[in-house]
Amino acid sequence: MPTGGSAIRGSRVGSGPMGEQDRGFHADRIQISYWCANGHEMSPYFLATIDPTEIPDQFDCPNCGLPAGRDQANPPAVAKLEPYKTHLAYVKERRTEEEAQALLEDALHQLRVRRGKA
Repeated sequence: MPTGGSAIRGSRVGSGPMGEQDRGFHADRIQISYWCANGHEMSPYFLATIDPTEIPDQFDCPNCGLPAGRDQANPPAVAKLEPYKTHLAYVKERRTEEEAQALLEDALHQLRVRRGKA
C-alpha cells in the first residue's frame, strides 16, 4: 500500500528552516548548578545581567524534593518537620495543671450560678 508521503515527515509545503529569525534571539544567560543531599544535580539558567543577590541560594530538587544548594560538598540539610499540634497541646504549653484546674472550677461555678444550682 503506497503512502505517498513526504520524505521529510512533519514539515509543510513552503516551510523554511526554523532559526533565530523565526524564534527571536536568545538573551545572554548563565547556568548555575545546584546539588541535593542525594547527589542530584540541576542547572537552571538565569539572565546574565541579573543582580547576583537575586539568584536563589537554594532550589527544590525536581527528582527527590530535597533542598539543593550551590555547594556540592555540603548540600543543605533537610529541615526537621514539627508534628501537627492540637489545640489542647498549645493550651498545655501556656497553662500549668493547677491553672487549668482553677479555670475549670471557675467556669463550672459560673455555669451553676446561671442555672441557679449554686
